[in-house]
Amino acid sequence: MSKAKNKTHYVCSDCGSSQTKWVGQCPDCGAWNTLTEFKVPKATPAQRSSSGYSGTAGGGDVMELDAVSMQEVPRHESGLSELDRVLGGGLVPGSAILIGGEPGIGKSTLLLQVLAAVGAKEPVLYVTGEESLQQVAMRANRLGLDPKGLKCMAETSVDTILNSAVQQRPGLMVVDSIQTVFAEEISSAPGSVSQVRECAARLTRFAKQSGCILFLVGHVTKEGSIAGPRVLEHMVDTVLYFESDSGSRYRMLRAVKNRFGAVNELGVFAMGDTGLVEVSNPSAIFLSQREQPVPGSAVLVTREGTRPLLVEVQALVDENRYGNPRRIAVGLESNRLLLLLAVMHRHAGVQVQDQDVFVNVVGGLRIQETAADLCLMLSIWSSLRARPLPIDMAAFGEVGLSGELRPVPNGEERVRAAASQGFRSILLPRANARGLKPPKGVKLIGCERIAAAFEAVAEA
Repeated sequence: MSKAKNKTHYVCSDCGSSQTKWVGQCPDCGAWNTLTEFKVPKATPAQRSSSGYSGTAGGGDVMELDAVSMQEVPRHESGLSELDRVLGGGLVPGSAILIGGEPGIGKSTLLLQVLAAVGAKEPVLYVTGEESLQQVAMRANRLGLDPKGLKCMAETSVDTILNSAVQQRPGLMVVDSIQTVFAEEISSAPGSVSQVRECAARLTRFAKQSGCILFLVGHVTKEGSIAGPRVLEHMVDTVLYFESDSGSRYRMLRAVKNRFGAVNELGVFAMGDTGLVEVSNPSAIFLSQREQPVPGSAVLVTREGTRPLLVEVQALVDENRYGNPRRIAVGLESNRLLLLLAVMHRHAGVQVQDQDVFVNVVGGLRIQETAADLCLMLSIWSSLRARPLPIDMAAFGEVGLSGELRPVPNGEERVRAAASQGFRSILLPRANARGLKPPKGVKLIGCERIAAAFEAVAEA
């Protein structure tokens, strides 16, 4: 009897789609030269029956939806309240969490601190495929962590890792990193599409079966996305990204996917001698401490996840001397900047066609919500007219193509956050100001159109 051959597929490293033959361009996502060979070993019926896992979270049982228990799973504290905030309230047993970021940004440091905090209460296991145990011990010593209860192993074979995990029964396990782990029956090198997908599937399956909290560290590409197949992010419950540069003192951790909490939640840390330290008042690091107002600076009340933040938006408008005006946005969407400049010209008579326009969000934060429109336009107006805005004024609001100020969600919470930081006048859409009782000593300036907002600032 001839031995059955393994099936061969070609998997796209960007979107995870599978093709039966190699093509230059992925038919699903359109990316070029992203298909890599993936051999699927053919499992025998005995292997399938002895695997002990059905491949589904419910074990194959069919239930009525109203018979499913609605009892909330208790969460565990990670020892870092900022991380608990990003995760939606804490660590959920049986969850798989993927964390990515630039090299040296603090992924291993953060997880080692979490292991030390959780290890005081229950068994933990740290699996490293990139460092020796001596290097891990030296980092723990440098961070001032208690090594008691911290069980570590330097291993890259997924079978060995799972066998050790079954014996140790950890409540929390870290694999650093998933790109170094390999399965012996797959012939491709560690880090390939087939290896990453198979190893992540086995580790995630173990976490679901045992109730172990699993952290997977992922490398990132030069574009900033996690290396490997895109399907890796679909397999896990939570995906966290470090957004700051490794050279900056501050680190921002954002949840881009979370089955147990809000997405786009932001946690702020500061890198110190003893590791990552939580920043309890992030607005303070995004606001400059100036005694006098300066042109081109405006304070935005934005919202990251469930947290309101105050950030400084700066603009520099300068005469163009090269015939092709430049528009550069750092921390904001460039296309949105071009749109708002057209609105300013059409509905407020502010002309910048012959000017270079540079805008920047202080602190390295990336603003994605449209509530930044009004603040951005105020900073550009202030720089162009060389008229500083009042130092105690904050603003938020979306601007439409017809020049109207549109309301944004959670207006009352934004006002309270600005008042708590000492701002005494807040410029906002009139629809947000209507029926809103401001805190004591705070003046709300509600406007319906962008031209009226510029007039209100000029009179302030």
